[in-house]
Amino acid sequence: MITAIVLIQAKVSRIPEVARQVASIKSVSQVYSVTGDVDLVALVRVPQHEDLASVIPDQIAKVKGVQRVKTYLAFQEFSNADLEAAFDLGFD
Repeated sequence: MITAIVLIQAKVSRIPEVARQVASIKSVSQVYSVTGDVDLVALVRVPQHEDLASVIPDQIAKVKGVQRVKTYLAFQEFSNADLEAAFDLGFD
């Protein structure tokens, strides 16, 4: 599974509507409103790299109120369970 982190700058008056519309896109697993340089962060999960083109530029970027998107591709996923297992020496 390919994971992309999409930073979304939106028109301020449309942030809630943009968030709802982006969240309704099939390959979007989560949308967060955030502080900082962008308004929203979306996590996109697709089976193949080629699928990103139909989600990010063809759907997310075309949502009314989206002004700019910036995309980062994840190389590797780390979870608390993974990190605990990696450092577990087997001692109680």
